[in-house]
Amino acid sequence: MSKRILVVEDQEDNRQILRDLLTSADFEVIEAVDAEAGLAAAAAHRPDLILMDIQLPILDGYEATRRLKADTGLRTIPVIAVTSYGLAGDAEKARAAGCGCLHFQALQPASAPGEGPRVLVRGPTMR
Repeated sequence: MSKRILVVEDQEDNRQILRDLLTSADFEVIEAVDAEAGLAAAAAHRPDLILMDIQLPILDGYEATRRLKADTGLRTIPVIAVTSYGLAGDAEKARAAGCGCLHFQALQPASAPGEGPRVLVRGPTMR
């Protein structure tokens, strides 16, 4: 049985990159385009991990994570905050919201047929 990962990301290009990376590693991917849909998907599917964009419209990833961690049925699901636009203080905000770690990276789609997405820049990971 493959592990199930919920990707909460509003940008289709970013979802596609994550989808390609995760499915190529045999993960089952569930997608949500905003925080509300992500909260509903988490409750319905009980994923093994949530990758949460922190810059979402209406309800940001910080608040979505706080709501997940406040729910006794969902609080044990690890949440990784993912962003390509990390600003000073984002790591602290993510940790305070309940994210287990934060990974900043910039992804670029494949440049040649058969080539997978490439990680261009890797940033700090919180412990």
